[in-house]
Amino acid sequence: MNLPALSAKGWTDYELMDSGDGQKMERFGPVVLARPEAQATWQPALPARDWLAAHAVYQQGEQGGRWVVQHPFDRRWVIDYHGLQCQLEVDESRHVGVFPENALQWDWIETQVAAAGRPLHLINLFGYTGLATLAAARAGARVTHVDASKRAVVRARENQALSGLADRPVRWIVEDALKYLRREERRGVRYDGIIMDPPAFGRGPGGEVWSFEQLYGELCAACRSVLSQQPRLVVATLYTRSADFTAILETMRAMMAGHRGDLTAGRMVTLDRSAGREIEHGQFVRWVDRAAS
Repeated sequence: MNLPALSAKGWTDYELMDSGDGQKMERFGPVVLARPEAQATWQPALPARDWLAAHAVYQQGEQGGRWVVQHPFDRRWVIDYHGLQCQLEVDESRHVGVFPENALQWDWIETQVAAAGRPLHLINLFGYTGLATLAAARAGARVTHVDASKRAVVRARENQALSGLADRPVRWIVEDALKYLRREERRGVRYDGIIMDPPAFGRGPGGEVWSFEQLYGELCAACRSVLSQQPRLVVATLYTRSADFTAILETMRAMMAGHRGDLTAGRMVTLDRSAGREIEHGQFVRWVDRAAS
């Protein structure tokens, strides 16, 4: 399927500086990091001295990975995206607290909420450190943020305070997404929009196993059961490369059957600054009420 490629254009605190030899070198505010990137099979465009100037390199081994610090730096720091503040951290994970490519979704969500002309109640599933939640809340939505990781939710709440949005109506829930949706259905709670960023694999707070390929259809069915009569938006970002994207689209169509709206899809990509080479992160699917599109 030939999907259009979109990239986040609004960053000043992030850039993909170079890539190659199975790695990518990124700047997050004042900190430069090198991390594994399987797509970068080419040679780096920048000289070795630039890579050696990175503050830390994540090295993957047979028993897991670890950060190797090349130059001392504060391992917790804050970056900004148009007023949304995000605290980052280098710890045992290769992930630092933000997926920069998702900024194009934050912009889209904020635009849709602001233009709705009515109060919206949204749910953000697998919400991680909360930038999509905060974009929606800043635009005027009431948001329920769900993530199975207590640590991620704590960091999301910290980002809310850092962004000056502590007074916005956000509910922070540490729970398995499917379990929470089923409870919301029983309680009769309905949402005008759904944001979801399901991982390929994960575990819930009670040890529940999440597998995208096994449970995505069930997730969409559960989402359908909590949609309001007049939903405004749905957006899903998808990182599971082995999944059949045509099937994913059809599952989303079935989820929104009976609601008058338009479905679009695309690829999330970033071009390295050094040579303009493309790193693809995953796909996205968006649905928007036809009256608003």
